[in-house]
Amino acid sequence: MSSFFDCRDESQLLAGMRQARQAIARGELVVMPTDTVYGIAADAFSPAAVAALLAAKGRGRQQPPPVLVAGLNTVRALVSDLPEPVERLVETHWPGGLTIVLPAQPSLSWDLGETRGTVAVRMPAHRLALELLEETGPLAVSSANLTGRPAAVDAFSARDMLGDSVAVYLDDGASITGVPSTIVDATALAHGGGGRARVLRHGAVSFAELAAVLGDALEPEPEPAEGADGPA
Repeated sequence: MSSFFDCRDESQLLAGMRQARQAIARGELVVMPTDTVYGIAADAFSPAAVAALLAAKGRGRQQPPPVLVAGLNTVRALVSDLPEPVERLVETHWPGGLTIVLPAQPSLSWDLGETRGTVAVRMPAHRLALELLEETGPLAVSSANLTGRPAAVDAFSARDMLGDSVAVYLDDGASITGVPSTIVDATALAHGGGGRARVLRHGAVSFAELAAVLGDALEPEPEPAEGADGPA
């Protein structure tokens, strides 16, 4: 049966963080708050735990989860190249709502799904998430919802959807923004590729904010098709 902790209560916070660490170490799942939406987390280096995360969401290997990190030093160990424009982007928007896709370090022994040799990394701007990441190391984290349902912006919504597939729920009230992170594919910039980064998903960091840092290293924003609906 799942454990639920209100981390705004100091006594529950200590117990909740301890149980969350233990659950991650056992290869179990944890729901935790971030600065964007609530996330469902697993040990990024446990293939069984990552598979359990995907199964809990009703998602296949074709949709691998991003990896949350506690800082830039961890990113350097996970990716095979960190291009200078991406470093500038990270300095400006991390911690925060920006996920960056880069070539993964080929020597890593993990299985996040069908990543095609890449990894999507983010440093969240949330004290509990960062504390947990400091203690557990990189975590595979996806939005805490069933595939096709809205991302959970509080722990209760996550529990309603995910139930006992998650061992520990850490509640810290409603999400700060409730807006998912922006995802940028920067693989074309790596290893002197000379290409451009492109936005895969619009979110917490606007296109204008990305362009202010990347300039010509960012693909132009496509013009919306006439009569097309906006994103849901």
